[in-house]
Amino acid sequence: MARFGHSKITDGTRRHVEGFHPDRRSLLSLGVGAALSATGLHPAQAQDYPARPIQVLVPFAGGSASDVITRILLNRMSTSLGQAFVVDNRPGAGGNIGTAAAANAAADGYTLLMSTSGPLAANKSLYKGLPYEPLKDFAPIGLFAALPNVVVINSRLPPKSLRELIEYAKEHPRELNYGTVGVGSSQHLAAAYFEQLTGTEITHVPYRNIAAYTPDFIAGQVPLGFQLLPNVIGLIRNGDARPLAVASDKRMTALPDVPTAAEAGLKDYESAAWLALLAPANTDKTVIDKLYKAMVEAVNDPKVRALFVEQGAEPLVMDPQGLKDFMTLEAAKWATIIKKIGIEPM
Repeated sequence: MARFGHSKITDGTRRHVEGFHPDRRSLLSLGVGAALSATGLHPAQAQDYPARPIQVLVPFAGGSASDVITRILLNRMSTSLGQAFVVDNRPGAGGNIGTAAAANAAADGYTLLMSTSGPLAANKSLYKGLPYEPLKDFAPIGLFAALPNVVVINSRLPPKSLRELIEYAKEHPRELNYGTVGVGSSQHLAAAYFEQLTGTEITHVPYRNIAAYTPDFIAGQVPLGFQLLPNVIGLIRNGDARPLAVASDKRMTALPDVPTAAEAGLKDYESAAWLALLAPANTDKTVIDKLYKAMVEAVNDPKVRALFVEQGAEPLVMDPQGLKDFMTLEAAKWATIIKKIGIEPM
């Protein structure tokens, strides 16, 4: 099971220039210059980066949890880098539209991408002919936050713990309805994973948005959820929802009294929407290093961490190589789960 953590930055890319021309040093310089030119930046430009505002494509609607958390991060990063970040929301197709646009952008460090577990991992198995390749078309900068799924149930239902929920679901097969914002969403996949691990059968009710789901949850028509905290924090505070567990290896800062799934008796149940920064492939390493350093400074800022927690996110840091490895593991994990569910690629 993949876990969030730290990985040492490694640079396994080494350029080697062969030649027998007597002016080999000149050829080497020319070769390196040409390579950098192809990425969109000359050596001097990379050193002076950033010299102007940086556009960040966010493949989700403005005001969404991922959008708000990203803006908090970028606001602090702009202080470190001395340049503004301009967010460009490009929602649609489960995040694929904005992510694809970033894949086709110039590799000059002035167009970046904030994307998540859906477009960067699960969507490989959910969509036919994905218009980008997550591992080939992007240069990872780092992972900066995660929003674990929270198992919540209408507070009027009998189960008071995750074990009791599992027993209740087994005694009432297909009778428990759970709501999501659509097929293939993080909530849907978290619920399907729950079914696979527990041997239960629950019924999926997809909605167009979380606002439509909330009244039905309160009324008890769709009394179960595997939601991101921002979607249900109001229900929890009002007493309409009872949180039973978080799908993470650690308790959430915002829900310190709610056990992890493992603590509640369900091992290996981890599911989260994670947020990462990336650049188009072939972006100069000097640029990636500067952005990663600024990202780390932002995540380690106590004010930023407090704002993340306020939004239901857990601040964390994963470096470029760690993010690349993690994306590989996540894509494989969700591919297996999606195949077992039987979702036909869209």
